Amino acid sequence: MSVNTEAVRGERADLLETLAKHRNFLRYTTRDLTDEQAGQRTTVSELCLGGLIKHVAATERTWVDFILEGPSAMGDFGSMTEADFERRADEFRMLPGETLAGVLAGYEQVARRTDEVVAGLPDLDAAQPLPKGPWYEDTSWSARRVVLHIIAETAQHAGHADIIRESLDGAKTMG
Repeated sequence: MSVNTEAVRGERADLLETLAKHRNFLRYTTRDLTDEQAGQRTTVSELCLGGLIKHVAATERTWVDFILEGPSAMGDFGSMTEADFERRADEFRMLPGETLAGVLAGYEQVARRTDEVVAGLPDLDAAQPLPKGPWYEDTSWSARRVVLHIIAETAQHAGHADIIRESLDGAKTMG
């Protein structure tokens, strides 16, 4: 965890420790890989290990921005252009010139910021209205709900990463 665990207690400590555990599972899938391996696709999808980490970092960054700024941080999905969709697709792959070390360093910066924001929030019940989108049934989410969503996203993608890594060279996160 990036923040002083002695200063964070109770629910926030539980949330941040759980998030840190799942971040570690995700990062661990890239141990001992070359940049080329981190960018290699092992399934029919566009997913690669470096791209998954980029995507999780971007998702976490955006949701923390949402906690702080509200729905304007999310953008308007309905008005995305072809170029916007292409930039989003680039989140899922390693681009020329990107390195695994650079992707991991970027993720660490995002994690540090998230931990600091969550530790310093005056109220986990503070809510922001959700932007319009077909995937949002609720009208608002609390900071707590956003952190739980970040944990779920990280855990889900750590599982995807484990499958990709095992397909790549047989290595497993656990077992």
